[in-house]
Amino acid sequence: MYDVIIIGAGPAGISAGIYTKRAGANVLVLYYGSSELKKAGRIDNYYGMVNGISGEELYFNGIEQAKNLEIELMEKEVLDIDINEDFTFEVNTTDEKFSTKSIIIATGNKKIRPNINGLAEYEGRGVSYCAICDGFFYKSKSVAVIGNGTFALNEASSLESIASGIRILTNGEDIVDNDLNKYEIDKRKISKIYGEGKVESIEFEDGEKLNIDGIFIAQGIASGLNFAKKLGIVIENDSIKTDENMKTNIEGIFACGDLTGGLLQVNKAVYEGAKAGLGAVKFIKE
Repeated sequence: MYDVIIIGAGPAGISAGIYTKRAGANVLVLYYGSSELKKAGRIDNYYGMVNGISGEELYFNGIEQAKNLEIELMEKEVLDIDINEDFTFEVNTTDEKFSTKSIIIATGNKKIRPNINGLAEYEGRGVSYCAICDGFFYKSKSVAVIGNGTFALNEASSLESIASGIRILTNGEDIVDNDLNKYEIDKRKISKIYGEGKVESIEFEDGEKLNIDGIFIAQGIASGLNFAKKLGIVIENDSIKTDENMKTNIEGIFACGDLTGGLLQVNKAVYEGAKAGLGAVKFIKE
């Protein structure tokens, strides 16, 4: 069992890893997919960078720094997090599970909302981002999962024993997890969501409509907000709420970086990563 598992390897996650490792904790950093930092062409407002640095270079420098400190890093897609009866945690990836005493969520605040007319209007009224949270409301009803990968498969699997029918809508994307093929799949692009007060149908770009009771968004990979919603972590304005030590409302779980809102800058992420790391170490010792 690990003392700390950090999800995310950007400035916040690596900073948290450095502080937990230097404090003697047994730490694992899990990361997957692209970082928003890598998209920054030039960073010249960060202390000590006289001639600036590209976001991609800064990102990989952080990874190398973690490796030099012998921090264990694994490139694995995290699907969800479970709380055990003894209040430790299980982090579930696509091919392996990891046990830990505490967790630091530092995934960045990736926006997972697809660009579909009517989507925002029906959030909470037929559009959901958490199958475990809201699946109960669709007992014996027909639902659609929008996505094309392992995250979508995981959400669909959670709905199997609840919904009467599950359809995968890739919204124009190709399937990247072949196990999704056990469900009915529609690869057409979605243009709009319709309904009177709640979701009733989806219209595709070719004009055809699909009658549906509920829609679950599972596009791309699971984000920190997905984990938070499933665990019951308090979210405000699409950001995880934490105290001054980056602790969430669940004992043993911390969050840091863009995921906590506010100034979306590297210096904030590094600071919060350090605070979260120290907070996790204190939690373990206590």
